[in-house]
Amino acid sequence: MSMFALQMKFEEYRLSKEVKQNLDEMGFKRPTDIQFKCLPHIQRGEDLLAIAQTGTGKTAAFAIPLIDKIQQIKYKSHERGSLVRAIVMAPTRELAQQITKVFNQIGKNTKVKALCLHGGVEQEYQINKLIEGMDIIVSTPGRMFDLVSQGYLKLEKIEVLILDEADHMLDLGFAKDIDDLVLKLPKRRQTLFFSATINKKIKKQAYKMVSSKAIRIQISPKDPVSKNVNHQMVFVEMDDKRFFLQRLIQENENLKFLVFVRTKVRAERVKSAMERVAIDCLTIHGDKEQQDRETALLAFRTGACKLLIATDVTARGIDIEGVDYVVNYDLPEVPENYVHRVGRTGRGKAKGKAISFCAKEEKEYLTAIEDYTTVPITRATVTRSEYSETVELADDGKDDWKSLINMEVKKSKKKKKK
Repeated sequence: MSMFALQMKFEEYRLSKEVKQNLDEMGFKRPTDIQFKCLPHIQRGEDLLAIAQTGTGKTAAFAIPLIDKIQQIKYKSHERGSLVRAIVMAPTRELAQQITKVFNQIGKNTKVKALCLHGGVEQEYQINKLIEGMDIIVSTPGRMFDLVSQGYLKLEKIEVLILDEADHMLDLGFAKDIDDLVLKLPKRRQTLFFSATINKKIKKQAYKMVSSKAIRIQISPKDPVSKNVNHQMVFVEMDDKRFFLQRLIQENENLKFLVFVRTKVRAERVKSAMERVAIDCLTIHGDKEQQDRETALLAFRTGACKLLIATDVTARGIDIEGVDYVVNYDLPEVPENYVHRVGRTGRGKAKGKAISFCAKEEKEYLTAIEDYTTVPITRATVTRSEYSETVELADDGKDDWKSLINMEVKKSKKKKKK
C-alpha cells in the first residue's frame, strides 16, 4: 500500500452516502490505524484476527463495513423486513450497550437495525424487537442463549460473527459459550476476532473459529500504553491511599476521575471515605442492579458526577469521553488490566493522565505490570513532608477504616432486621 493511501479520508471510501454523512457528523474524517487496516479486508468478506490496544477505534473498524454491507444487501434485494445477519458478542452489558450505540450512530438513516441483548432486565422488550426484525445483534453470552433456546433469536442466516474484547471474554470463562454458539452458526460465514492482547489461550480460541486464510492484523507498540496517556505511580501505604485520592480530587475539582479498585467491597468503602469529606461520587460493580449501573454511567458521562469508582469487570471497554484522570487506587492483579484501565483516558486524540497508588504489599503486581508493558512506569516523587502533609490535612480523625467497616456492619444488620 502506498503512503498516499494513508491520507485517504472516509469520503473517498466505497461506502454509502448515509454512512459517510454519519461519520462526518461524528467527527470521523480519516480512519485510525486499525480502521484503515481492517476496512478493506472486512469489505472483501475475509476472516480477521485483529489485535489492537484499547482506544484505537476497534468498534468503528467493524461497524462501518458491516453496516454498509447489510445496507447494500437490503437495497439490492428490496428487502422490507429484517433478519439477523450479524452477531457481535461482548463480555459485559456496558460494552454491549456501547457497541450498539456506535452501530446506531453510524447506521442512522440506513434502515440497518441493531439491537442490544443483555441480562439484568426483563426480556419482553428484547423479544418484541426480535419479532419486529433486527439486522445486527450485540449481546452478552447469557441472554443470547436464553433467547436462542426460547426460539426468539434465529441463527441459521448469520453471515458475520464478531467477537469483541475476546481476551476479556475468555478471562471471564466464556470459552464454552463461544464454542456452543459457533456450533449453532452456518459454517460458511465471516468471523472477525478482536482482542486487546494475544497469548496462547487467545490464539487457540481464534484459530478454532477463523479460517486458515484469516488475515492477522496487530497494532501493538512495544509499550502497549497509549502515547496519549501520561502515566505515573507513587508509593503509598494501603491505609493512606484515601488521603492521596482526596487531595488529588480537591486540587483538581473540575476534572473527571475514574478510580479503579480491586473488589466490590473496596469500591463501597472508598465511596464512603470520599463522602465523609464531602466529595460526591458513585460506584459501578457487579453487585449493582443494571438500572443503577446505567444511572451511574450516565451521571459520569454527562459530568453530573465527576468521580466514578469501578471494578475491572464493569469498566473494561467502556468508552467515556473526557476522562481526565484514571486512578489505580489498587494495582490490578492481572497485568493486562493495567493497560485497559489507563486506556480509559487519552481516548482518540485526547490527552489523559493516570496515577497508580502502590502499597508495599502490591510490589509484586507492579513488577508483573512492568514486565508486561516492557517499560518502567515513571515514579512520581513525593517528599516525606508532602506525604505527611497529605495525611495530616486530610485526616480529621473520623475517617479510619475501622469506623467505615463498622458502618457497613450496622447497615447490613439493619437490612436483616427489615
